[in-house]
Amino acid sequence: MTTAPAASPAISTTSTSTALDRAAALIREIPDYPESGILFRDITPLLVDGEALRVTVDALLAPFTGTFDVIAGIEARGFILASAAAIAAGTGVVPIRKAGKLPRPAASIDYALEYGTATIEMHADLPPGTRVLVIDDVLATGGTLAAALDMLQQLDYEVAGTAVLFEIAGLGGRETVGDPHLHTVFHS
Repeated sequence: MTTAPAASPAISTTSTSTALDRAAALIREIPDYPESGILFRDITPLLVDGEALRVTVDALLAPFTGTFDVIAGIEARGFILASAAAIAAGTGVVPIRKAGKLPRPAASIDYALEYGTATIEMHADLPPGTRVLVIDDVLATGGTLAAALDMLQQLDYEVAGTAVLFEIAGLGGRETVGDPHLHTVFHS
């Protein structure tokens, strides 16, 4: 595997802070979606803004430069961020999918969500010991990320770290995930 090269920031540190503040302001809150009582974070406005997407991808990757071989993205919005990050880092991307979406899942794990249960699956296309950076969009209760990390370990991959665009404070996600290298760009 190839070690990820350093992300090449195109703006200065001072303007990076301003650009990240602007990107954070693009995340919309949608109450009662997908169920009553849930406050959904809509990242679509951030994704359609090229500068906001670039600066957030750079921020997702920054703590992990040179520590991973491939990036795993969690369905569905994590795919978008992981794909952009993989291109920026010069690596490949591995999808972690919902149950039944892969033609030949190698590993499967069930987990609890804040509003139900789910299953994720992944192919075993990487050599044992591959260093994987996991990227997702939102950290809420942490069930999805914790399941993804468990599944990577079942497949004998090394978790290089976990990067999340947005962390919702007070839901215990950070504790559930338990990754000392967990990095979030934005917080509520």
